[in-house]
Amino acid sequence: MVFSNILETIGKTPLVRLNKVVSHIPATVYAKIEAFNPGLSAKDRIALHMIERAERLGKLKPGGTVVDATSGNTGFSLAMVCAIKGYRCVLTVTSKISEDKLNNLRAMGAEVVLCPQDVKPDDPRSYYRRAEQLSKDIPGAYYVNQNFNPENGEAHYLSTGPEIWEQTQGRVTWIIGSASTGGTLCGSARYLREQNPDIRVVAVDAYGSVLKKYHETGVYDEQEVYPYRIEGTGKNIIPANVDFEMINRFVKVTDQDSAIKARAIARTEGILAGYSSGATLQCLEQIKHELTEQDVVVLIFADHGCKYVSKVFNDEWMQAQGFLDTEVPVMADLPGVGV
Repeated sequence: MVFSNILETIGKTPLVRLNKVVSHIPATVYAKIEAFNPGLSAKDRIALHMIERAERLGKLKPGGTVVDATSGNTGFSLAMVCAIKGYRCVLTVTSKISEDKLNNLRAMGAEVVLCPQDVKPDDPRSYYRRAEQLSKDIPGAYYVNQNFNPENGEAHYLSTGPEIWEQTQGRVTWIIGSASTGGTLCGSARYLREQNPDIRVVAVDAYGSVLKKYHETGVYDEQEVYPYRIEGTGKNIIPANVDFEMINRFVKVTDQDSAIKARAIARTEGILAGYSSGATLQCLEQIKHELTEQDVVVLIFADHGCKYVSKVFNDEWMQAQGFLDTEVPVMADLPGVGV
């Protein structure tokens, strides 16, 4: 097929059956591979949808500036859309962002403002507040505000959900995905639940995030917040796009388990998926006892593993975090290999 520009290739990503890595799980398990989007993540869908919606409403005009706070993927997608449409792109990120993501943002022409990770959301130095302030300071700026922009979830309601329903021929019984802004999982789930209200929706959360406890108690507990390593999973705020009524339950997973599962996906399935994809697979592992042979589970693999080659797929980084128990062997230590 021939396309007018790269944005026309967004969406219609494949659903791929997982085999070896889930061989001990009774259900049929598929992964929605969002890395097949041109920006290598599910965030391409929302970036294009939110910007074009802002254009239609007159909130973003020719020569304007797009501003947002991002963990990396949405920022890259926004920068890609801005490159095609001719907008300036200014992004705030936390110091947790991988070097790979940071370099990718700059390669796409984005102006990146690095903010401290370990500050409260309402701190003027936080990446949320910096983005909000920059949108006020820059003439002609449009603040995307992905956490609270309803078009985030709407993009997935209009595309990802229908794709999953069609690809499974309506047989999907569970959908599992990381909860961050909430748009991908909740937008998709809203469409799927309209087709079948019995579909179970499981949100993956991180230790250090407030979402699970908030879902269960309605209480925002600051004691739940502390630094963690998984990117694109969990929040220290309550995003409007996390539709708690749409989610049956939250499951917390550890940094280590998620990293190890991401590596397992690559080595057993030949799919280089991101850190949050490992978290999603780990969530499946923790609820496997609830599944039957009749279940059809869809895991949302939100992005590509190439965004984490300096972290999850780097033995030295894994060892430094205490995620690998043994030292990484050098070539001379391997059987049959001399110096």
